[in-house]
Amino acid sequence: MVTSSSQPHRIAVLGTHSTGKTTLLNRIEKELRGHGVTVTRAGQPGKRIAAAGLPAMQHHTAQSTERIIAQGILDETNAAAQGADVVLIDHAAHEAIAYFEAAMAFRAETPTRRERDRLLTLASTQLPKYDLLFATVLDESVPVDTSHDYDVHFRRLVDDRVHRLLANDVIPHQRVTSDPDSQAHAVDIAVQRCLKEELV
Repeated sequence: MVTSSSQPHRIAVLGTHSTGKTTLLNRIEKELRGHGVTVTRAGQPGKRIAAAGLPAMQHHTAQSTERIIAQGILDETNAAAQGADVVLIDHAAHEAIAYFEAAMAFRAETPTRRERDRLLTLASTQLPKYDLLFATVLDESVPVDTSHDYDVHFRRLVDDRVHRLLANDVIPHQRVTSDPDSQAHAVDIAVQRCLKEELV
């Protein structure tokens, strides 16, 4: 086991869409498994919420955001109970708030303070559980999957809200750019952190 406690190591990532979050976690998982570390995955609750017919992307509401955060917490809890050494979390809880704030800005609306505070309180329950939090950085020179109907302005808004949220709330995290060295450094940090814990 990686840790001496019953709790697995949790590594989470957040960022705007198509910035390499899943690819980064895939690389981390491959490296960890190569060292004999057991890994399970959690995340992408937004896709299931959207499939259920709730508003998504620039149409997010406080209610859909709350459902995404709650679904994400459930997914993380279930993944942690599987007994793996490490849980990799695609779309950390605060990402849903960044999407909500971006959607409101996109529609030129302002969330009430009560709505925002309630969502932040819910998402913040997960922060102490993350051993590492990575935040991807938008690089518009990197091509995106053209099968997706991405609004360029909305994508920028989400990136801005992700990094503003992390900075304003002073949330410890590692920024990861599209630069191969930045990606490799993030993988190395994750692997070394987990292997170091294994020796404790």
